[in-house]
Amino acid sequence: MAMNKKTIRLLILEQSQNEAERIVSLFRNAGHATRVHRISQIDELEKALTQSWDLFIAAPTCDELSPEDALMVLQKTARDTSFILLVEGNDSDSITEALELGANDAVPMEEDERLILVAKRELANLEERRARRAAELALHEVEKRCQLLLDSSMDAISYVHDGMHIYANRTYLSLFEYADAEELEGMPMIDLIDSQDHTDFKNFLKSYGTDKGKADFMFTGVTASGEHFKGSMSFSPAQYDGEPCIQVVIRTGSDNAELEEKLREISTLDPVTSLFNRQHFLELIDAAADRAVRDGEPTSIAYIQLDNLANLQADIGIAGIDILLTQLAALARDTLSPTALIARFADDAFTVAHPNSTPNHVQTELTTLLQKTEAKLFDINGRTVQITLSIGAALLSEKTPKAAKVLERAHRCADETKTGNALKIHNPADDIAAAASRGDIQAMIQQALDKNNFRLLFQPVISLRGDGHEHYEVLLRMLSAEGKEISPTEFMTDAINSGLAEKVDRWVLLNAIKALTEHRAQGHDTRLFIHISSASLQDTSLLAWLTVVLKAARLPAQSLIIQIRETDAVTYLKQAKQLAEGLIKLDCQIAIVQFGCAVNPLNTLKHMQVDFVKMDGSFTHEISDTASQAALLETLTELHAQSKQTIIPMVESASVLTVLWQAGVHYIQGYYLQQPTAAMNYDFTAEDN
Repeated sequence: MAMNKKTIRLLILEQSQNEAERIVSLFRNAGHATRVHRISQIDELEKALTQSWDLFIAAPTCDELSPEDALMVLQKTARDTSFILLVEGNDSDSITEALELGANDAVPMEEDERLILVAKRELANLEERRARRAAELALHEVEKRCQLLLDSSMDAISYVHDGMHIYANRTYLSLFEYADAEELEGMPMIDLIDSQDHTDFKNFLKSYGTDKGKADFMFTGVTASGEHFKGSMSFSPAQYDGEPCIQVVIRTGSDNAELEEKLREISTLDPVTSLFNRQHFLELIDAAADRAVRDGEPTSIAYIQLDNLANLQADIGIAGIDILLTQLAALARDTLSPTALIARFADDAFTVAHPNSTPNHVQTELTTLLQKTEAKLFDINGRTVQITLSIGAALLSEKTPKAAKVLERAHRCADETKTGNALKIHNPADDIAAAASRGDIQAMIQQALDKNNFRLLFQPVISLRGDGHEHYEVLLRMLSAEGKEISPTEFMTDAINSGLAEKVDRWVLLNAIKALTEHRAQGHDTRLFIHISSASLQDTSLLAWLTVVLKAARLPAQSLIIQIRETDAVTYLKQAKQLAEGLIKLDCQIAIVQFGCAVNPLNTLKHMQVDFVKMDGSFTHEISDTASQAALLETLTELHAQSKQTIIPMVESASVLTVLWQAGVHYIQGYYLQQPTAAMNYDFTAEDN
């Protein structure tokens, strides 16, 4: 039942540790995994800023470091960390002053809900900035590769802006007999074309300027020595050095160029319907996504599928279906607007993109297509066939730049018409409502408990120090009605809020003990790490129940290691301490997991005895960062001094193993070793060789 949500790295300027803990609790109660560090002095801040932080929340006052000075220190480091200042009272002047100083926002201290909303917005903005920087780096690499391809291409390629050359590759220079690209820089393209073609070329450029797409122009070229040749120019929109321009590809030998163009055109079409094929349609909507982001131009995407395809196919056969689709394609072409881009997307589905339109704009013609299809009598080899369609439509805009996501929404809307012969337009509010539909999740949890629709997975925990026992962590998945696995990240908060978490925990314990008993009966000396929720921490009957279950299974208690999240232990420290004492008497072991996220993590260990400490996964992800690695090693050193066995999770590559070995880590876990599986089948003997 491991939680895999991304951990928020939170820096807090606060004199009071209790107040800092209260702020952290706000985030955790809102469902955010949080790793926090509290500072109150400038030297603590400077040391902390050697690492990366997502949010910096500052109290209105702090005796040894003012929030204004803290913000100046943050700005000097140039760290991309959002700064939120808490202010006393809802004073607009104080908020304005904070914003003028450079804070991302200012929030009155008593408005906890507003603080979470502001933090959520800033975190989303931070992810966008990080994604943009990653994209810019990737773009830079792609541009370098493209430049190499351009320079070495056998095609004659140039880039032109306002009719002037700004780049030409070696093949282009050789074609026109120029020795150096500098000779062409600033030269108008028209100077390379025979004077008899000038008028046609100017007219071509005028028409191309009004509708920029791929276009060809046949011409007679003139070389530097005055020689003439026949060729074809292919124009397409492009960017060079970040500036919009036109890419020109010149091919000589018109017969080959025409053949290549014909082959290219054929490759974009579906052979049955002569509509665009699936691959070309995906390329078209990717281009539409680019226009949405660059120019703000929306596109309506429709998914049109035949109702009852299986019955139709049984009735008229595969060949009959092809004839039906051909006739339906003709009907769609006649009904939809001339600008509509129509494709055969699947055996039973067409897709349509309406450039510069929204689903509401094209609703009438899509409805007309439904009506005409229902009324038409299709003639299939002398037989009359009547069909209906289900249509879903969604908007591709600058807010939804991922074309595949929009297509998925349209497809889902088509599926949701239920009875068929209907049009459904995606409503963004439906996504929000679905996300807020907690009652449905609770019903799924109860149904999973009633019908045993949970499953357990096991992931090995590998010793780096020669421990002879086999260790696995038990992971829980809930199965949806469609058989899809759902992680506890998506349902455990609702289970706790609805009072079902104790039942879920006991289901996990009971079924894990059954699986362990069977596995140990085969001669394995295996131990299981089993997570319990905060609800079970407060369940005073858990120990007595666990005692009975272990006795009935005849399973040694030391084969169970009960895992408690650090955040739960901090929030319910008294209950966690009592449970730990009871588990020790029972001869079970205890692990505290997702460790290192509390304001003062080592303080928890002063109050409860644990055998294992599993660090939070964020430490593993940041281990390549020197400052983060130093912080991890410092924490590990303190834990080892207290004789705690340490576990590092989420080990995804061999590159971190040397660091972890040298740091004295006892156990590691992650996909590099083995992903979670339904059986305890890891070969631990391989680790001993």
